[in-house]
Amino acid sequence: MPLIAVDVVRGRSPEELRTLLDAVHEAMVAAFEVPDTDRYQVLTQHDPGELVLLDTGLGFERTDRVVMIRVTSRQRTEPAKQDFYRRLAEVLEERCGVASSDLMVSIVENGPADWSFGGGTAQFLTGDLP
Repeated sequence: MPLIAVDVVRGRSPEELRTLLDAVHEAMVAAFEVPDTDRYQVLTQHDPGELVLLDTGLGFERTDRVVMIRVTSRQRTEPAKQDFYRRLAEVLEERCGVASSDLMVSIVENGPADWSFGGGTAQFLTGDLP
């Protein structure tokens, strides 16, 4: 059920983009223990210079392989979030060649009334979804 927005600098092949989205989904399913069919992702590509991710004084060396991930989700525990960050860094480096220093993640939480998956209803409120 998390909605994941991925931002990258333009230049990856369609296969690389699919691998990236698959890797993000895999990390989310494992860390948040959601069904594999809970896949809601949007990917936006930016021209060079349109995606600016400074290092906040942490000393990260960013490259044009930078990936920014925004997750909108129901509340998750701090250990689950930490697990997600770790898994994400590992799988993106392993499968996509994205260094952990090129990864930025933000999670925004919301509640059951904030979701409608279609049909004009809030399925978490109606009981159609647990």
